[in-house]
Order: sequence, then C-alpha cells, then structure tokens
Amino acid sequence: MTVVFFGSSGFSIPALRSMVPSTILVVTRKTKPKGRGHLPGDNEVKAEALALGLPVTEIDSFRDEEAQRIADRKADLFVVASFGLIIPKWLLDSPTMGSVNVHPSLLPRYRGPSPIQWALLNGEKATGITIIRMNEKMDGGDVLYQEETMIGPDEDAAALSERLSLRAAEILARIAEAAEGKGIPGGFPQDDEKATYTPMITKEMGKIDWHAGSLEIIRRVRALVQWPTAYTFIDGKMVKVFKVRPGTLDRGPGSSAGQVLAVSAAGIEVAAGRGSVLVEEVQVENRKRMAASDFARGYRQISEKQFL
Repeated sequence: MTVVFFGSSGFSIPALRSMVPSTILVVTRKTKPKGRGHLPGDNEVKAEALALGLPVTEIDSFRDEEAQRIADRKADLFVVASFGLIIPKWLLDSPTMGSVNVHPSLLPRYRGPSPIQWALLNGEKATGITIIRMNEKMDGGDVLYQEETMIGPDEDAAALSERLSLRAAEILARIAEAAEGKGIPGGFPQDDEKATYTPMITKEMGKIDWHAGSLEIIRRVRALVQWPTAYTFIDGKMVKVFKVRPGTLDRGPGSSAGQVLAVSAAGIEVAAGRGSVLVEEVQVENRKRMAASDFARGYRQISEKQFL
C-alpha cells in the first residue's frame, strides 16, 4: 500500500512516523517568513520528513502547480493529520482507498482548526480522537474510529496535544495495516445537527482579563500556551504567562483585579474578578522564560504592582 501524508504541525509528526513504511510523499504547508531577516524556515513536518528520507511537497493552496501533481502519484491512501488546508474533492477522490483524517475531538463536536484549545477554553472534562473517511465537508466524513479520554486537571494544550497525537499514531497504524487486506471500512455517519465548530485562535485572545474569574483565566492560559500564549502587562511591559494554578487567597475588599496579593517561592498570587490565580511561570519581553518567583525577586516593589 502507498500513502501520501498531509500534515503541517507538531501534532502531525507521530502519525507521520507511524506511516513511514508506506509513505511515498509528504505534503505540508509552505512556512511563512519569520524573524528579523524574514527568512523562511522549515516547519516541523518538513524537517521530520527530510530526516526520515521522505520526499516533500510544500504548497500554499491547491491551485499550486505542485498540488496538481499530487494526484499523479496514484497513491492507495491519503492520511491527513493537522494539515491546515481544506483538500478539494477532486484530490480526495484520487487515491484508490480514499482519504482518512485524524481529528483531536469527539466529532461532530469541535469541528474546525482548534479543537484542543477550545475544549480547554470551555472547561471540557473529556475529549478524544476521531478517525474519519474524508469528504468535501470540513471534518464531516463518516466515523471509522472514535475514542474518548479524560482531560487531566493540570493538562495544558501542549501536553494534551502530545498525548493525543501519540495515541492517534497508534490507531492510524492499525487502520492502515487492516486496510492492506480489507480496504478502509465504511464507518458510520456523523449527526450534523450535533456539530459544533471552533473559530480560529487569534493573537488578541491571549490577553488576560483579570476581571474574569480565576477558573476562566486558568483555562485561557492552559489553552493558549503554545500560541499566542496568554499575556498581560506590568509597568507597560508585556509578560507572557505559561503556567498557573488556582490561588489560595481571597481577594480583599481593598484589592482590584490584577493586583499582586502575595509573592512566595511558589509564584505570584494575583487577584482575579472572582478568586485569585497563582502565576508560576512567565516570560518578560526580551528575557527568557523563568519561574515567576525568580521574576518577582528581580522586580522592585512588585508586591505593590498591578497586572493589566
């Protein structure tokens, strides 16, 4: 069996590794220029594919000349994991066995580009992995396999994504192995009436609103830890916040949202609209990521400050 693999993020890599024996081509999105020199860099999937000795095609859209040639590979199966572009029907129909996609949610819930982040933002207790046979609808194909998993009480998007990606790779390998003898099974249709959709994550969503409740703030930090990363300001300087947990102090009658309530070896306790948040790990602009307690030690009169 021959496979063309589509992926563009770190989530894709375990699935790619599981498909190496069959993969004849890796398709990934072109990397946008970044850094001061605006030089393009290899995305994680391209770098991994090259390290594995696999040919790579980079595309911006399916109008690219390179994209038109993907169908010429005459693959048996397309495998898609966190690719980031909608694959047109003419291409999905080209492999002899069809196309399958791994989606990190319990479809039809959380269709779209950001299922892990929105599950955390919404305070879900559980999520899962769904493997579908792809059609022209976004994440709307027939379900081949679905598995639920509980979200850990302290799990952020990076940890949850890694765990789901590793499990998805195991499942995909089994499906591909079974397909060699019997083909891809038919699956069962999703209930479109129960579908929910995830909007794109924007940079502006990372701004912490200290007037929100402590639980809402904690969810935001954990959901957006990879990008854009939750952020706040102190004395006009941006501070990225990577790790938090519920505080233990009650917001006093004289304190306001964002005010520093206490500083300890555990971190910086900050007043929220309801309750408080213990900030444990931060990064101030132009400095390295560090423990919040280390940042506090080097910040004069921080106990009298307020995050905005």
